[in-house]
Amino acid sequence: MSRIILSILSILVIIGCKQSDKKVGFIIPGAIWKDTEGNPINAHGGGILYDKGTYYWYGEYKKGLTWRVDYIKSWECYRTNAGGVSCYSSKDLVNWKNEGIVLPSERQDTSNDLFYGKVIERPKVIYNDKTKKYVMWLHVDSEDYSFARAGVAMSDNPTGPFAYIGSVRPYGQMSRDMTLFKDEDGRAYHVFSSESNATMYISLLDDNYLSHSDRYIRTLINLSREAPAIIRHKNKYYLVSSACSGWSPNKAMYAEADSMLGEWKMIKNPCVGRGSDTTYGTQSTYLLPIDGETGKFLFIADRWNKTNLEDSRYVWLPGKFENDTMVIQWQDQWNPIASSF
Repeated sequence: MSRIILSILSILVIIGCKQSDKKVGFIIPGAIWKDTEGNPINAHGGGILYDKGTYYWYGEYKKGLTWRVDYIKSWECYRTNAGGVSCYSSKDLVNWKNEGIVLPSERQDTSNDLFYGKVIERPKVIYNDKTKKYVMWLHVDSEDYSFARAGVAMSDNPTGPFAYIGSVRPYGQMSRDMTLFKDEDGRAYHVFSSESNATMYISLLDDNYLSHSDRYIRTLINLSREAPAIIRHKNKYYLVSSACSGWSPNKAMYAEADSMLGEWKMIKNPCVGRGSDTTYGTQSTYLLPIDGETGKFLFIADRWNKTNLEDSRYVWLPGKFENDTMVIQWQDQWNPIASSF
């Protein structure tokens, strides 16, 4: 009898050990987030593509010394060399595998848009069902941010390599902080801060997603909004953005509209509770739908460290819609798949 009990206990111990070996899937907002190899994730100002059961996180690769551009006096222009666009992949939004640099910066040609001494920011990738290509748009700029253009690249695979095509000032206007949005009908939109960040532009891209169509709007005029992020819930569209305060965090606001090229109306701050007046010390970069039926989504933001940009942190928080009102609330730790937020 004692041998039977001992055998059962041994089996239970083995089962318990196997269960304890499993990774606990928690996001801890603002903490150092390591990839599956144990290195800090380096993908700032990023966006997420969900493709064939896998999530792909694209972001700015920032590495090395941060310095302030001393001849710019109007704002704190802190910079680090542009390392290109990095990519990470995940099945659960918590554990991320490093897929490497999918769009590298240029090390020799100083006239190249992607020269490492310039600016490469806020890359976003969407898939074109017609051309079977992965299309990336990003903000490319000069050291003093006077270039203000939108760059575009393309790849056959989500993990690259992406071939850079070139850059443009859409409709002859500046293009800085930006995002992409692909609607349910397959139409894609480029959303960007323009006119010295005073106005937001929303442009319908062509069928190949490689250039801008003649359909666009100017919205949030003279409100000075940047860091746009868009999501659709039911039959409405929601645009989260931040005010323009350099590297210092400020209060997020969201606007809503009945169509992407329709009339956008500013509503209110989606963040609630302590820290909401500074968006919990962050700036928005992307909104990822988690459950379309219930309206759950993932709010993705950066907590910038202006004097050490490589060490800027990621703050991912749960969001939802309550009676068509957007709500984002702080969590010390949470799981985006298992959570019942």
